[in-house]
Amino acid sequence: MKVFLSTLVLLVGLTTASFAQKGVLKFKEETHKFGKVPQGTPVTHEFTFVNTGTDPVVLSNVTVSCGCTTPVWSKDPVLPGKTGSVKATFNAAASGPFNKPVTVFSNTEGGSITLYLNGEVVPKAAKASSK
Repeated sequence: MKVFLSTLVLLVGLTTASFAQKGVLKFKEETHKFGKVPQGTPVTHEFTFVNTGTDPVVLSNVTVSCGCTTPVWSKDPVLPGKTGSVKATFNAAASGPFNKPVTVFSNTEGGSITLYLNGEVVPKAAKASSK
């Protein structure tokens, strides 16, 4: 009976440990503040991350809230201890403050994480007319 219980406890422990092994995304920063951006000038930021887990991480998709932001991301699996990135470009066409979410979907335990680009688009100074 003791052997059976010991085997059962060992089996449950190993099963639990195997499910706990996942990739983990650790981003250097989750929000990037551009500050003031001249209108009509696209700005880009690259969010970098490290896989601090035990399994490879695969970024399956990256979504944005509107067509004003374009994402590009690491397509290959990111092995434990290695780095990957998500690059986002905001076109800064409309003036005013902005806070754009960039949602990263992956095979990690939480499944997704949202990054943010924010700042303020300011109108370019009007050019003086020359005569």
